[in-house]
Amino acid sequence: MLINLLKNSHGDEGFNNWELTQNGGDKWQIEPTPDDAVAAYFCTSHEPCLKKQVIDLVKSGYIASYLDSGPEVTVRDWYSSRPDCGGVYRLTVSLLNANRGVIATFKPADVTVPQGGDWTEVTHKFTGYGPGLRFISFEHGGQDTRNWKGCYGIRVTGSSVTVPPKP
Repeated sequence: MLINLLKNSHGDEGFNNWELTQNGGDKWQIEPTPDDAVAAYFCTSHEPCLKKQVIDLVKSGYIASYLDSGPEVTVRDWYSSRPDCGGVYRLTVSLLNANRGVIATFKPADVTVPQGGDWTEVTHKFTGYGPGLRFISFEHGGQDTRNWKGCYGIRVTGSSVTVPPKP
């Protein structure tokens, strides 16, 4: 069974477990959703807002020899714009060694989403990256496209990072 290694991916616990690496404009906000499946999402402002978690895989229960075998790492994230304003979405996920040096990175081009954009899933699988994996850095966020005061920027929720357990 795969377990999401990211904590608090919907904002149910405020910003616990997240480092706010950029908190511009009117800052990050957490807003409730009308969806029964997802209670809340994170919303960005008119200046860049980014937040990050660094997952310690050894503290999460993985043994070094298994991590050195290069298990598949799957990353998922959901983003959308608001009905009344567009947004720019950013994502950077890096696999890191014991010294937090970068082994591999997934950083797609920024996505500009017009107002009223549907929820969109981005997914990536890391494979063939070699030995040394010990940490995973997950950072995402964005901003709005109209420079409106308030939190009219990109919305993110349901983020996940999974690594299969040792067989």
